[in-house]
Amino acid sequence: MIDELGVSCFTIPTDAPESDGTIEWDSTTIVVVEARSGATTGTGWTYAPEAAASVVDGILAGVVRGRSTGELGAVWLDCGAALRNAGRPGIAWCALSAVDIALWDLHARLLGVPLVSLLPACHERVPVYGSGGFCSYSLERISEQLGGWVEQGIPRVKMKLGRSPADDPARLDAARTAIGDAELYVDANGAFPAGEAVRWAHRYEQNWNVTWFEEPVSSDDVEGLRFVRDHTSLDVAAGEYASILADFRELIGAVDCLQADVTRCGGISGLQRANGLAVAHNLDLSGHCAPQLAAHALCGVDRLRHLEYFHDHVRIEAMLFDGVLEPVDGALVPDRSRPGHGLELKRADALRWAA
Repeated sequence: MIDELGVSCFTIPTDAPESDGTIEWDSTTIVVVEARSGATTGTGWTYAPEAAASVVDGILAGVVRGRSTGELGAVWLDCGAALRNAGRPGIAWCALSAVDIALWDLHARLLGVPLVSLLPACHERVPVYGSGGFCSYSLERISEQLGGWVEQGIPRVKMKLGRSPADDPARLDAARTAIGDAELYVDANGAFPAGEAVRWAHRYEQNWNVTWFEEPVSSDDVEGLRFVRDHTSLDVAAGEYASILADFRELIGAVDCLQADVTRCGGISGLQRANGLAVAHNLDLSGHCAPQLAAHALCGVDRLRHLEYFHDHVRIEAMLFDGVLEPVDGALVPDRSRPGHGLELKRADALRWAA
């Protein structure tokens, strides 16, 4: 039986100013949910404003308390129903994601098994790509970061662009020189109108051998995504902001690869539903961020492409949790020797960043 949910917020400054094609930031907030049953605790989290914690406390805790971890599907549906009038997409679904992950982790720990063993696992390892290369970085920092991932055995990396397009060729030159023959991806975070995105896509491919173009236009502009997909040979990707299943359904036919963030799309239960949609439409699925959680969850994705090994989240998760996974031969491999997802909150360290 689930006794209670605890929720904590931690805001951690970035190690340098960061920006992408559309916004700037200097800190990241993580909302951590702990589901308790007797002496056993399961942990989940989302990257969202502190308001997500209020949703957990004010709405979801009452739905979950007293339920069994053996009915995770029913609990997930009931939580979704409880969020109807709160507005399901966005912060509310981030809150549900953290709760769902915590419950899956708790269930696995109560059984004494690794979380991945509860999934219809299709894979034993999750390929990753290094992600950073922020628009605020110097050329030297871009070279150091992206080149460093390749030296660690990660054969694919991604950089941000589109904030100041005139500066991007020099940034791309630095990246390509640093990574050699490794795969190079770019992410505009919706910075371009569709026509301009297509023109840049041709340059990215011809001059820097780019193969992946993420959010060339806003994810809200589904027709724009489809236009870019139809007029370039780069893989067009989007979906990181999708919450409910309808958000993913809208992207079908507009992207070459769906993205899903386990901390936004309804947790592991939501990810499984997004996976079914991708399989039904013969689409690959790529995981967005939160690598320490996604390493388990994505093993249950049929047509798995890879996982974003995002600089901010890699850093934060190592700061806050014991048991973090390190890439091995360009992939994360869940630790099957530990129950649940194998991570433990370093509470004393985390309190330094408590909101």
